[in-house]
Amino acid sequence: MLKGISPLISPELLKTLAEMGHGDEIILSDAHFPAHSMGIPVLRADGIRVAPLLDAILPLFELDAYVDAPVVMMAAVPGDTLDQSLLDGYRAAIEKHAPDAPATAHIDRFDFYERARKAFAVVVTGETGKYGNILLKKGVTPVK
Repeated sequence: MLKGISPLISPELLKTLAEMGHGDEIILSDAHFPAHSMGIPVLRADGIRVAPLLDAILPLFELDAYVDAPVVMMAAVPGDTLDQSLLDGYRAAIEKHAPDAPATAHIDRFDFYERARKAFAVVVTGETGKYGNILLKKGVTPVK
């Protein structure tokens, strides 16, 4: 275990986050996401919900400030609804660590799948909330 890094961040996830470059995208998926058929690296975070994982990742991860939507979620299929408490939990973690981040964008399910196929990696979580998938686009880490 490392000091200052959440125990929710596995060594493999820490390595993946460090290897990502500006503009690369990572998916934090719900437990139902077809991750292994995407053709990209899959990491496992079974038993961990997305909101706490976002809270652990975002202190280490700069969101892309050069795009309109560095945070993207899957939109509900017509006739279905998103779980507002799930959205609120995600947004709370984002605003805690990236208060200037634009609103979360929502895209069609199949557009989300296409975008996921081009992502750097997908982290399958234990999230069971419907449409609990979120994409993060990495930005430039400021030098302090």
